[in-house]
Amino acid sequence: MTKQGLKILLILLLASAGLFSQKIKLDYEKYTLPNGLEVILHQDKSDPITAVAIQYHVGSNREVPGKTGFAHLFEHIMFQESQHVPQDQFFRLIQSNGGTLNGGTWQDGTIYFEIVPKNSLELALWLEADRMGFMLPTVTYDAFLNQQSVVQNEKRQNYDNQPYGQTSYAIGKLLYPEGHPYNWTTIGSLEDLQNATLKDVHDFYTKYYGPNNATLVVAGDLDIEQTKKWIEKYFGEIKPSAPVAPLKPMPVTLEKTKRAYYEDNFAQSPELTMLYPSAENYSKDAYALDVLADLFGRGKKSPLYKVVVEEKKLAPSVMTFNNSGEIAGDFRIRIRTFPGKNLGEVEQAIMEAFARFEKDGFTEKDLARTKAGIETQFYNSIASVLGKSQQLAGYNIFKDSPDYLNEDLKNMLAVTSDDVWNVYNKYIKGKNFVLLSFVPKGKPELAAANSEPFVITSDNIKTYNDQEKQSIAGKPENKVKVNPISSGFDRSKMPVNGPDPLLKDQKVWDKTLSNGIRVLGIEQNELPLVDFQITIKGGLLLDNIQKVGSANMMARMLMQGTKNKTPLELEQAIEDLGAFISVSAGDDAVVVRANCLSSKFDETVKLVEEIMFEPRWDEKEFARLKNEITEGIKRSKTSANATASNVYARLIYGDENILSKNIAGTEETVAALTLDEVKAYYEKAMAPQNANITVAGNINSDDALKVFGRMESKWKKNSTKVEIPAAYNKYNKPVIYFIDFPGAKQSEIRIGNISIPYSHPDYFKATVMNYKLGGSFNGIVNLILREEKGYTYGARTNISGNEYPGYFVASSGVQSNATFESVQIFRDEIAKYRNGISEEDMKFTKDALIKSNALRFETLGALRGMLGAIAKYNLPYDYIKTQEKQIAELTFEEHKRLAQQYLRPDQMVYLIVGDKATQMDKLKDLGLGDPVLLDKEGNPVK
Repeated sequence: MTKQGLKILLILLLASAGLFSQKIKLDYEKYTLPNGLEVILHQDKSDPITAVAIQYHVGSNREVPGKTGFAHLFEHIMFQESQHVPQDQFFRLIQSNGGTLNGGTWQDGTIYFEIVPKNSLELALWLEADRMGFMLPTVTYDAFLNQQSVVQNEKRQNYDNQPYGQTSYAIGKLLYPEGHPYNWTTIGSLEDLQNATLKDVHDFYTKYYGPNNATLVVAGDLDIEQTKKWIEKYFGEIKPSAPVAPLKPMPVTLEKTKRAYYEDNFAQSPELTMLYPSAENYSKDAYALDVLADLFGRGKKSPLYKVVVEEKKLAPSVMTFNNSGEIAGDFRIRIRTFPGKNLGEVEQAIMEAFARFEKDGFTEKDLARTKAGIETQFYNSIASVLGKSQQLAGYNIFKDSPDYLNEDLKNMLAVTSDDVWNVYNKYIKGKNFVLLSFVPKGKPELAAANSEPFVITSDNIKTYNDQEKQSIAGKPENKVKVNPISSGFDRSKMPVNGPDPLLKDQKVWDKTLSNGIRVLGIEQNELPLVDFQITIKGGLLLDNIQKVGSANMMARMLMQGTKNKTPLELEQAIEDLGAFISVSAGDDAVVVRANCLSSKFDETVKLVEEIMFEPRWDEKEFARLKNEITEGIKRSKTSANATASNVYARLIYGDENILSKNIAGTEETVAALTLDEVKAYYEKAMAPQNANITVAGNINSDDALKVFGRMESKWKKNSTKVEIPAAYNKYNKPVIYFIDFPGAKQSEIRIGNISIPYSHPDYFKATVMNYKLGGSFNGIVNLILREEKGYTYGARTNISGNEYPGYFVASSGVQSNATFESVQIFRDEIAKYRNGISEEDMKFTKDALIKSNALRFETLGALRGMLGAIAKYNLPYDYIKTQEKQIAELTFEEHKRLAQQYLRPDQMVYLIVGDKATQMDKLKDLGLGDPVLLDKEGNPVK
């Protein structure tokens, strides 16, 4: 084994923005096993957890026409089983040991990862090695077919059943020529997958998933020498695959501008996408194109925003970004307009914005401001051991060394004004482009001029009878069998974990200011960042039930300038600090959140105070936001998922309870809203006696309290008290409702009943009770509906609670023709669950929930979230230990009592959102009565 000790020293001395004076040291060791596996180890003992990430240099760009979707398919298959790990045990073993895991595939790569308590590191390495070297004996034709069904449902959910879901498919076909690796989507063609043979799948795995085409990163609280021994033991004997040749850049050029339009079944508003071929990732031009996109289209000063949003009022917002991949890229402009707008006008507006960009240019301060957030973003990207792992793996795969971590940031910050103008002239000005218009079904006249119809044919998925299935399965290419692979030791013996790590004690400081604000904090000095939140109880609860919308509008308006700053000046002030500041309103609170460099904490809090206490109340911005919010409400009605969730809340809470309303309001209430009403809500809601401040990061209590203490004199108490609603819908029998989404390829299902508030003695134990039913991937409903039946991409159950009662809900998006059976399965499994669970399932639940606490408080956001719970519910600082005790002491009898008390089949609401023509009548056979037809707002259809 060759060993190479490498050390990275990231020295960020970037005077141009006046921010970059911090130094951060990230130690790692890199070496290569004889089989070609490149290993990177990074020790970080901040928390008793470890991340394992394996990135394979294979994405959809390694596929060929006619055999697409294989890389994404393997993302699914590799979670199923391997030679020494039984079916569905990858998730179960990691979760039962307190960890979490997932994977991802994109056009250039595939990654799998686990985050575990440090005593489960060997377990994670054993699992990853088994699916790298011992997967193929278990990839049978039946396993292949099962995951095809899961992928089909993923495509229906994320592409076919969503407005604008087909955009990425159309872009690939229009921008890249046939045969180019970016011509198809990552999910690929379902027809290709159905036509693929088991031999095709085996060949793809053998070619690309060898150790010599991968990087393994282990980061966190680890013993370096012991970890090396485990890696050698589990990965060392895995045979390499044939060498995989690196892909060379394949940039594209367009001989002419291409114009196309597509009529979208689900879209309500037109959308225009303009794409210019650009450069591959990590090239000098790619860095400059990123900056160009920011200057041209992000923020209120950008010419694109000024022309499209402010002056011509064609859309509520604009988006520009440079989309560079491993072998090619594109510069992309996307504008989703208000309903009825002609996309030809949008095209003209874009060209006008380009002309203005050329005429007015940008200043060096604009350029510095664009760069100012980069350091903060960089630190946040490596704030977790998983973030560090993914960054190190990606740089090693695509740039041959983790050292590029430093180079990447330096290159971005080195972009000059000349670089920006060079790429503008090289890739944009006067160049051919793709212009793609997505318009609502039946409105082709809204497309940009001279656009040709773009045809997307339905997936040609054939349905075979049993005899045909047997015939296909019996073909030699589908009977490929790989015998068990030999090993130098007994890999079936699962590693035995060491002692569970102790939960790290967090030192919480706590003080109440004279005006009633409670301030809680945790000092954490790993990174030069501070994350804080001001939470003001109220939100929707203080809104007018007859005219909802003030809470949301007030939160949005607070970010639209201050007494002494225009909206543009406020945006620039935030950018100058390299900070993130947001104001939002939820069902029970208004939240002001900020993330900044610790060196800019005082200035950031001063800006937050200005936002909170000196609002501008700009009439022009108010009118713009009314249009933007109204458009958002309209768009939400095109989503079956959003519609299901909104209407389900209304059915549970009832019209007399304000929690049945969406905080955004309705089209009618937003249209009727006045600025004076928003100001009145502000005066009522901004009550310090109802507020708390939580802060975590690189700041001590004295410094934090000195800064926040300024609010004692600025923020005066008022008489506002927040009342908890008392009225809820009551159901004496189960009722089934249906909302029609004509032609929907999936049905959204919501089933459940009212529950209890967070403060109820049973609340936390009820969430524990729910865990095995559907609280995780290994929940009963997901294992049946996804893993066994292949009807869905995911199924879950959840019990929520707040200071007011929440609800139990079972939810999933299932393929349309499985709607009836899926509802049956939910109903029957909930009923069975009320009779108790097995000893094995109880152990799984307890282990998963107790051991996972080691992972819960790694990041600043997680620490701040913990403090928020303490403040909101007046919990003890060590409430996690109390919860662990409740989990450990939960008995079978109590689990059964909780299930019978809080899962109430005789009072459940059933809501299905799907294609009425094919699905509604079948639901009568459930024995729940005739389905009640509702519109998309939850009103009965007469």
